[in-house]
Amino acid sequence: MEYIAALTPPVVMAVAFTALIVTIVKSQGGANKAKEDAAVDAAIARAESVRQKKES
Repeated sequence: MEYIAALTPPVVMAVAFTALIVTIVKSQGGANKAKEDAAVDAAIARAESVRQKKES
């Protein structure tokens, strides 16, 4: 039974890593891509406006 205890952590980590990769791949493109791009564009615009206010 020690082999089960020895194999459990690597198997759990492999499953978690696979789930992470699947999630990353699924979030690349489609409606999520447009939403993420809009969020990044908004953050850049905020940073630019703050920088311009500091320079004025």
